[in-house]
Amino acid sequence: MAASEEIEALVNRMPDPARNGTYVDMNPEKVKQVEEVVRELAKGGRSSLLGLIDMLVEPGEGDDVKAHFALHVLAVRLSAPGNGKARAQFARTLAGQITGERPAGVRKYLIEQLQVAGGKEAVGALGKALLEPQLCDVAARALAAIRDGAAEQLLAALPRVKGTSRLSVIKKLAVLRAEQAAGVFRKALADSDRDVRIAAAWGIARIGDASAAKAMLDAADAHTGWERINQTDACMALAEELAAAGNKKAAAAIYARLQKTCTDASESHIRQAAARGLAAAT
Repeated sequence: MAASEEIEALVNRMPDPARNGTYVDMNPEKVKQVEEVVRELAKGGRSSLLGLIDMLVEPGEGDDVKAHFALHVLAVRLSAPGNGKARAQFARTLAGQITGERPAGVRKYLIEQLQVAGGKEAVGALGKALLEPQLCDVAARALAAIRDGAAEQLLAALPRVKGTSRLSVIKKLAVLRAEQAAGVFRKALADSDRDVRIAAAWGIARIGDASAAKAMLDAADAHTGWERINQTDACMALAEELAAAGNKKAAAAIYARLQKTCTDASESHIRQAAARGLAAAT
C-alpha cells in the first residue's frame, strides 16, 4: 500500500542520514528536525502511523532509512511515562500489521519496535508471530520485554515450533522466570539439542525448582566441555536461588554434590565456591 503524499512529504523533512546510513552524532539542528517530524506523526494518530509503515520496504528493495528512523524515534518517545494511551494505540496498530501480508523484513522491524513500546495489547499478535520461523526469535524477544501475558503465549507456541524457534521460546521462558514452565524445563534437560538442555537448566535455576536439583546435577555429570561448564554453573545458580529463598537444606545438598563431583583441576573454583556456599547454608 502506498503512503499518502502528505506523510511522505512529512517524513522527507527528516534530516539526511550520515554516509553510512545511520543517525549518529547529529547536531542540535538535526535533532530539532527529527523531533518536529515525530511530533507531527504522533498528532496524526493511527492513520499517520499506517502511512509511515507503508513507507517501509524489504531490506535491499529501496531507501526507507528516514521512515525506519522516524518509526523508531516515535516508539521511544511513546514509551516514555505519561504516554500510556498513545503508546497503547501505537502498539495495537503495529500488532495489527505483523500478522498480515507485509514483507517479512518489514514485519520483523515492526516487532522490534513493539519490543520498545509494546504492551499486553500486542501479545496475542506476537504469539502468532512465534509460529513463523523467520519471526519467532524477534517475537520471543518482544514478548520477554513486555512480560505481561508473555509466558502464556510462549507456552502455547512451544508444541508447534521446532529447531532454533523452539530454543528461542525456551530461552525466553527462562528469562521470564516462568514458573508455569517448570515441567517444560525438566523435560528439556534430556533434549537431543545441547543448547536446549543448557537453556532448560538455566530456566530451572531461575525459577528455583528444588525438585529438579538431582536431574540438574546428573545432567552436569553426564556431559563434558562447554555443556558441563554451563550445566555446572546453572547448578550453582540454583543453589544460590534456593539459599536466598530460605531453602538452605536443598542448597546445601547441591553444594555438597558439586564439591564431590567437580574434581578436575579446571573446576577448583567451583569446589571453592561450593565450599563457601555450604558453610553459609549449614
